[in-house]
Amino acid sequence: MQDRDDGERDRFRSLYRQHYAAVLRYAARRVGAEAARDVAAETFLTAWRRLGSVPDAQPLPWLYATARRCLANEVRRRGRRNRLDARVRDQASRARETYQEEFAEAVADRLLVLAALATLSPKDQEVLRLTEWEQLDAAAAARVMGCSSGAFKVRLHRARRRFAQALGQQAGPPAPASSLPPRTEISA
Repeated sequence: MQDRDDGERDRFRSLYRQHYAAVLRYAARRVGAEAARDVAAETFLTAWRRLGSVPDAQPLPWLYATARRCLANEVRRRGRRNRLDARVRDQASRARETYQEEFAEAVADRLLVLAALATLSPKDQEVLRLTEWEQLDAAAAARVMGCSSGAFKVRLHRARRRFAQALGQQAGPPAPASSLPPRTEISA
């Protein structure tokens, strides 16, 4: 309440005391109690800023008209917020569905890999685990296996080949060419 003389401050205080409850009820009937407090506060802020425009006789209609404009702003804000909430919910739902699909695919792939790995000999499994899961280079993995680096590389090559075959068998055979739909030619 700066830059105002005492008379203007007293006038505003009187206006506020006499009409705040009426403006609050007016807003509450339209937007509910919680938002009504914001509308009433915005209405009286406008009244303070434009105190010279508020009529001395019957200021309540002026306050109601101001509150009506503040209500319109509140309704627009709610609409924007609701649209934003709906967009966020929609995006979250789509992201959740995508994540679930990707997770399901990852689980299926992992089960396929584990099933293929289980068909290999324990030595082949260990060779692949050391290089793929433990991320050891050939020299370090050879020390773990108790063999030379050259021997380990041969074991790794053979284990990878057997794993690829096992994985192909787990995934199933590719569809034969005869099961594809016939190719049609477009005639002019």
